[in-house]
Amino acid sequence: MQRSQPEPTQIRFDDGAAYEQFMGVWSRLAGERFLDWLAPAAHLHWADVGCGNGAFTALLLERCKASEVEGIDPSAEQLAFARTRFANAPVRLCQGDAMALPWADASFDAATMALVIFFVPEPARGVAEMARVVRPGGSVSTYAWDIPGGGFPYAVLQEEMAAIDSPPAWPVSAGASRIDALQALWHDAGLVDVETHRIVVERTFPDFETYWAIARTGPRLSSAIGAMSADKHQRFRERVRERLGEDAQGRIVCHATANAVRGRAAGG
Repeated sequence: MQRSQPEPTQIRFDDGAAYEQFMGVWSRLAGERFLDWLAPAAHLHWADVGCGNGAFTALLLERCKASEVEGIDPSAEQLAFARTRFANAPVRLCQGDAMALPWADASFDAATMALVIFFVPEPARGVAEMARVVRPGGSVSTYAWDIPGGGFPYAVLQEEMAAIDSPPAWPVSAGASRIDALQALWHDAGLVDVETHRIVVERTFPDFETYWAIARTGPRLSSAIGAMSADKHQRFRERVRERLGEDAQGRIVCHATANAVRGRAAGG
């Protein structure tokens, strides 16, 4: 079911440590499934576009035995956190824009975006840039939370905010995460052998308090929650707790859905 959305806005993650708990764990869960499906060869030279705090970059090293990963992200703070992960690894990180990658044509074996495309103001430019920097036959791929379909890991919070007239901000290009939109973007960029895939993951929190402390740190959520009156905040918190439910041990189990797409640069 298509969900109505408030006006989109530009959203930045500038706290690498907070991001690690809020989204880094989710990123690895979905990233593992994504790489299972992508099944890339080992020892490739990767471009990690929107590398953030390095959560997915680490998977490229661990799972894919990447020969080198070059990451780019607009946030200096995220990159600073990422550098603490990769002191002795074949990783190079730089600050920059997904729509104007600083690399030469045909520089990489593979280019990917992990949970990024909905933040790119012009997704088609971002995909075209990834296609430009991979060699002929090289891989171009992404996975992204299905935000319009309610697949975002913290969708319950967003839905309950909207129910009490305090909708959080949405990423500027949320619609790009639809599976048909991803397919069209890849075809329009001239990529070939385009395929899509749906990823479902779950994460268990030991109790509601742990979930609540982590969930409210997201930049789309924290400002909206902070603006609530005390009464509205309490009502919102209880609605979320009721929606999520708890198992016999008091744990909270949450699910998320991502859409993935892959293709090859023509000519290889």
